[in-house]
Formats: sequence, C-alpha cells, structure tokens
Amino acid sequence: MTVWGRVREDLRAARLRDPAARSSLEIALLYPGLHAIWAHRVFHWLWQRGFRFLARAGSQFVRFLTGIEIHPGATIGRRFFIDHGSGVVIGETAEVGDDVMLYHGVTLGGRTHDSGKRHPTLGDGVAVGAGAKVLGPITIGARSAIGANAVVTKDAPEDSVLVGVPAKSRSRRAGEDTRALLMAPEYMI
Repeated sequence: MTVWGRVREDLRAARLRDPAARSSLEIALLYPGLHAIWAHRVFHWLWQRGFRFLARAGSQFVRFLTGIEIHPGATIGRRFFIDHGSGVVIGETAEVGDDVMLYHGVTLGGRTHDSGKRHPTLGDGVAVGAGAKVLGPITIGARSAIGANAVVTKDAPEDSVLVGVPAKSRSRRAGEDTRALLMAPEYMI
C-alpha cells in the first residue's frame, strides 16, 4: 500500500471511530493520535534500519508535541486509532494488531527490566478504555475490550471483556457493542 493510501485509510478509521469527527481535513490537522502514528511509522522504519538514536530522538520530540509516547521499536498494525491521546505510552516490544483503538491515558508497558519481550500484544480489533494499563508480555485476544482504568497483567482469549484491578476476564455476550462496553458505568473503575 502507498503512503497516501495508508493516510486515507487512517483518516477513514478515525471517522469511523470518532463520532465528533467532522471532516478529513479536521482530522488530518487536529488529531494528535494520528500525528503520533504517522510519525511512528517513520521512526519505526529508521529503527529497523539501525538508526536507533535518530528514531528515539524523533519519537521523544513527537511525545513533546502530542503527549503520546510510542517507542520506535513497537510494532503497530493498520487502521490504529488513538482517541484524544494525551498520556498514551506504548513500549518498545509492544505489538498492536489491525483496527485497534486506544483512549487517552492507556499504557502498554512492561513489568520487568529483563531484555526480550516485555510489553503486551494486542490482537486485531481490540479496544482499550481510558486510563487502562496493560502490563507485561501478555497477549490480549482479537476483538477484546478492556474497560477504563483496568489493570491487565494476564493473557485473555479472543472476544473477552476485561475490567477491574486486577482485571478479570469474561466472554463477550452476543451482540455486545465495543463502544457501548467502553462507555458503560459498570465497566469503569
């Protein structure tokens, strides 16, 4: 896919996930989550080619501008969207699938100083509510929803709903809408 094709895909994903989005121009100019992911793609490319200092310096500059820190070593899928964005942190060995959505204040972080895989993997279509912390080398299955302020430290299968501190997992019920799950008071801490 071309760079412009990817940009158009990102703009469509933002319009789909944000009911407040009015136009592609507004999204392209005013959405820090998109600015952060667009910059991440450049810095990830540099990181993979051994320009690690330049990639880290660039990612820190973008963090200063947007309030979103994505390590250039993190692997991010297509149509990734960060709503509002401030305070989002994504660690070096994190892996994020396609069609994933994060709200503000989310951390995809580590729990140890060990080398190797130390950050989470999110499957395709995962949604993570505001303030949630997903910690360690765990895997969250596709189409799962993590409630606001949950602290997740254990693997979860596909189609899970995770809430609480520490987060407990349950299967999604038929017809449960992700946006409704993330907004429901019973899924917030």
